[in-house]
Amino acid sequence: MKKKSRILLVVALILSLTITACGKTTNEGEKQPETPVEQKNEVIEVSTVSASDQYLKFDEGESFEKNSVYDAYEKDIGVKLTNKWVSADDVQFKEKVKMSIASNDLPDFMKVNATQLKELTEADMIMDITDVYDKNATDETKKFLSMDGGMQLKTATFDGKLMGIPSSYNPYQYQFLYVRTDWLKKLNLPEPKTMADLLTIAEAFKTKDPGGTGKPYGIVISKDPFNNQSTAVTGLIAFLNSYHAYENLWMEDGNGNLVNSDIQPQVKDALKALQEMFKKGLIDPEFVVKDVEKAAELLYNNNAGIVYGQSWVPAQLAKGAVKDGKVVQEWGVFPIPSVDSEPALSQIGLGVDEYYVISKQAKHPEGVIKLLNHWIVVDNHPTPEQKVYEYGKDLKEKGNNYWLLSPLRVGKQKDNNGEILPKAIENKDESILETKDQKTRYERAMKYVDGTDINMWWEYLISGPKGAYSLVPEIQNNKQYLQNKFYGAPTPTMADRQEILKKKRDEVYFKIMMNQVSVDEFDKFVEEWKKLGGDEMTKEVNEWYATNKQ
Repeated sequence: MKKKSRILLVVALILSLTITACGKTTNEGEKQPETPVEQKNEVIEVSTVSASDQYLKFDEGESFEKNSVYDAYEKDIGVKLTNKWVSADDVQFKEKVKMSIASNDLPDFMKVNATQLKELTEADMIMDITDVYDKNATDETKKFLSMDGGMQLKTATFDGKLMGIPSSYNPYQYQFLYVRTDWLKKLNLPEPKTMADLLTIAEAFKTKDPGGTGKPYGIVISKDPFNNQSTAVTGLIAFLNSYHAYENLWMEDGNGNLVNSDIQPQVKDALKALQEMFKKGLIDPEFVVKDVEKAAELLYNNNAGIVYGQSWVPAQLAKGAVKDGKVVQEWGVFPIPSVDSEPALSQIGLGVDEYYVISKQAKHPEGVIKLLNHWIVVDNHPTPEQKVYEYGKDLKEKGNNYWLLSPLRVGKQKDNNGEILPKAIENKDESILETKDQKTRYERAMKYVDGTDINMWWEYLISGPKGAYSLVPEIQNNKQYLQNKFYGAPTPTMADRQEILKKKRDEVYFKIMMNQVSVDEFDKFVEEWKKLGGDEMTKEVNEWYATNKQ
């Protein structure tokens, strides 16, 4: 059965990719490698695949093949890293991962999404790492990956077997509203507190053109605005949240069952509002062909002054806000406004969308766990020498982002940045800083405060006294968030139909937004969604919920 499943997966992926390569089969009888943790000062070789990143810059003479981070891993923990391939960017990376799976040409380990994790498990192409993890993960690692009560690890567990390492991050990553405050002052407008305020501001930014460009818009949106993974800036998820609507989230229906947010009536209200904005010219009609960077040019070039997004959005805004050593745009960050008297709840997930999986052919799976252990150490409490993993051989911040070279990275599931950083920066008191992340952010923000590096403006807008983090404690304390209630592995129908349902959803949402069809098309979409597998998926999710409800 496993062999049959694997062949079916390979064929399906080949067809979906329209490639001609034939899938190979793995050796059914091959023994799982042993996990000799303590034998060694020997160097073991572990292969992976990597993506280039526009923010990664190599020191002279270094590359993905040879660099100081890979050298440090080999020297410090005896793991020699090699790449089977390196993609040009993240988009190409995801396509090449599909091809690697389709041709059964996996590296020793790589990062995949939740659906691929399930497919690879069913196809018997990746290793059950339960024992490898138990034997080789340090106590610190096990504690680090269980701060959420173990929910993220459960999403990687199938029939009691741990099949992947969650690429974890803090699930409490809220979205915010960013508005040009210099334009608010120029037009004598109040800061936005409600959705009505925001729509008034958007219309004023459009009609009065405070940027003086002659072609202004109210709000910036890019071509994939409902995809939580790709639109942490220039998306519309927080806009939905303003209307108490949510993107692909499983939520309680008030009767003890879970329903999918994509088909709830509140979405129709949000789409109607977007359609009205589109009709008024508040939305760029070319947004459907613009990626995040292209859409953000409207912000850089004074064509728009409103955008939703996560806490790190100021890093994106800085490209237009800081020029020639001066701050030329003033931005403010605000909580998501609500359409009524009920507070808007920022939707959050589980803090994991992707997983590191280990091929069944890997000779040294323990090397992958050693990489995991070491990443947690150097990312949380590095020695001075271990700064090589962050900055490269010079051990100094040069903006090269060498941390991107670490092929296995996991993030904290919880932090208290909102409690600590705004106070520390406002009072210039670094004594209260607790983590490496806080110390790094404080150092950057203070460079802006004392004027030694105006380019650090973005960090001040994230971590300073009126920054994005400063809004987090109130959201947290008042529980102004809604977390996905489903944290299991993708159900059979979910794995098979979810992407189709999302594609159909986006198609209908876009047509409504762009006034190509009536907003009542949403009702037809709901019925179609149910017939196309939504009802079956809901049934499966509720069967899971019946035994996992907390």
